[in-house]
Amino acid sequence: MLTFNKVMISEKDLKFEIASHKDQIARQQREMSDSIQYASYIQSAIMPLSGNLSKIFPESFILFQPKNVVSGDFYWFLKRRNTIIITAADCTGHGVPGAFMSILGMTFINDIINRDCTFTANGILNQLRERVMKALHQTGEGGEQKDGMDIALCIIDKELHELQFAGAFNPLYLFRKDKFIEIKGDRMPIGVHATEEISFTNHVIKLQNNDIIYLFTDGYSDQFGGPKEKKFKYIHFKKLLHDIKDMPMEKQKQTLFDTFTEWKEYRDQVDDILIMGFKYLHK
Repeated sequence: MLTFNKVMISEKDLKFEIASHKDQIARQQREMSDSIQYASYIQSAIMPLSGNLSKIFPESFILFQPKNVVSGDFYWFLKRRNTIIITAADCTGHGVPGAFMSILGMTFINDIINRDCTFTANGILNQLRERVMKALHQTGEGGEQKDGMDIALCIIDKELHELQFAGAFNPLYLFRKDKFIEIKGDRMPIGVHATEEISFTNHVIKLQNNDIIYLFTDGYSDQFGGPKEKKFKYIHFKKLLHDIKDMPMEKQKQTLFDTFTEWKEYRDQVDDILIMGFKYLHK
């Protein structure tokens, strides 16, 4: 017999209590795991099928690798007649909180585009920011949560061979033969910001046949690894894209994945990974 706080407990009863607690914890973990898995199904159902991007851009890829089961990163694209809208976004946090924000973002973008027949890239981001701030009751007062998202969004007019781009922190990379063009996003998020909200910048560029365009979030460049336990960094990311840009798109995707895996080695993935690449063809 064992004595705890002057209460006599037999070893048999103690073992039963321990087993019951273990069963309860295991059941709670299964329920939580099942809930998160179901949340991933909902998130996946809202995002376009990654394979459908190849129907719009025959030479394209999406490397999407969440840190957890669900992701704070999301991609979204839509083709409407001769116009294509495509975006890569990184919401505050990852896992379940980030996934909630991503669902909010995709829902808002879809609604903005369906309500407006004449839209611009910066106009979409302006409206998206307004809706996110309203949904999260953000007023800019001190002490409130700074939830939101960083995003790169472009609109491609295949009739005019023209690209519009607007970004909240996130840039767009374009390779034209051996020429590299970086279009930077504005240094303000989709959400409340320390300074007064101003319009996002609308960049317009004429596209040429075989231009290669990349949209992405910061998870790849922020990954720690290598012999010195450093971040991969954008300077190496740009060089890697330059080195692989002439490969077939599926080969590019595999090379990006293999390089990331080799760099990370045994270390934990620090953030969600999202890279989208596509080649613009006039036909």
